[in-house]
Amino acid sequence: MSSPGTSTETLSPEPRLLLTVDAPSLLHRNHHARVDSGLRDQGGRPAWALHGMLRQILEVIDQFAPDAVVFGLDDRTASVRTETYPAYKAGRRPKDPTLVDQLERASALLDALGLLTVTPAGLEADDVSASAATWAEASGWSCVIVTSDRDSFAHISERTRVLRLINGGINGSPLLNPARLRTLYGIAAEHYLEYAALRGDTSDNLPGVPGIGEKSAPVLLSQMGSMQSVWADIDHCEGANLVAALDSYCEEEGLRRLGPGLLKRLTAPGARERFEFNLSLMSGRTDLDLGLTPDVPGTPGLLPLDADRVARVVGHLGVPSTTDLALRVLTEPPASVGG
Repeated sequence: MSSPGTSTETLSPEPRLLLTVDAPSLLHRNHHARVDSGLRDQGGRPAWALHGMLRQILEVIDQFAPDAVVFGLDDRTASVRTETYPAYKAGRRPKDPTLVDQLERASALLDALGLLTVTPAGLEADDVSASAATWAEASGWSCVIVTSDRDSFAHISERTRVLRLINGGINGSPLLNPARLRTLYGIAAEHYLEYAALRGDTSDNLPGVPGIGEKSAPVLLSQMGSMQSVWADIDHCEGANLVAALDSYCEEEGLRRLGPGLLKRLTAPGARERFEFNLSLMSGRTDLDLGLTPDVPGTPGLLPLDADRVARVVGHLGVPSTTDLALRVLTEPPASVGG
C-alpha cells in the first residue's frame, strides 16, 4: 500500500539509449593530441590513439549509461563517394603510418571487447551514425552520437543528440539538441543538411553555392523554411516571394537588403546543381543493417560486457587506470537495466 500523498501511478520508463561512436574522427583527434606520449601496447605496437579513443568513450559511457554501443568505421578499401566525385577529400595530407596502423586495428580491439563495430562497404562512419539514429527512432530508443566532426549534426532530433568532442574533454564538449543547434547556427535541426550543402565543406573538398555562406544560408532557410520552398518559388514566380521575405526580414533587423543579391546567386548557372550534388554526397545512409538485436542476450554491443574479456583486452593497452575504469563502466548493468 502506498503511503499518504504518494502517487500510485506508474511512471513511464526512460527509453533505452544507443550510443553510436564515429571511431575514425576520435582516432584522428587522439592521434594528434597524444602522439607525444608514445604509448605502446604490451606487444610494442603504437596505441596512443586507440587508448585515447577508448578512454573518452569509457568516460562517455560512465556519464550516459547507455544500453548498447555501436562504433562506426570507414571502409578503407573503397569509397562510393570518391567513385562519384574523385576530388572528394582530395588535398588532405597523407596519414601518419602509426595512425593508419591504429585505424586498422580499431575494429579488432572493439570486437574483442564485445562491443559492436560496423564497417559498411564503400561507406563511412557517418553512414553508421545516420542509420543508428534512424534505428533508434524506429525502435523507441534515444541516441547519442559521439564525434569530433560536424557531419552528424544533420541527424539531431528530439530523440538524437550529438556530443561533439572538442578541446576540454567530455565535460568541456557541447551536447547538441535541436534547441542548442538553433542557438549556435540559427537553423532548425531538420534543415542542417541543406545548410551544409549551401555552405559546402572545405575539409571534404566540396565547394558551396558561390556567394552563400554561414551567415546568409541560415537567413535564407529561416525565412523560406526549406530549399524545396526556395526552388519552388524561383520556378513558379521567379523568386518574388523569396525577395519579399528576405527584404522584410532585413528591414525588421535593420540590415541592408539581401533578397535581390541572394536570388541572383541562387539562379546563377550551376548553383542549383551544386546544391543538389552536395546534398546527395553529404546525405548519410539511413538503411544500414547494424546487426543489433537487443532482445538477444550476448548480442555484440549490448552492455554489460564480460569482465574477463574486458580485463584481458583493455589490459593489453598497458594503462591500469583505464582497465579499472573499463571494468567499472562496461561490466555493470546500465542504469536503465539495473534500476
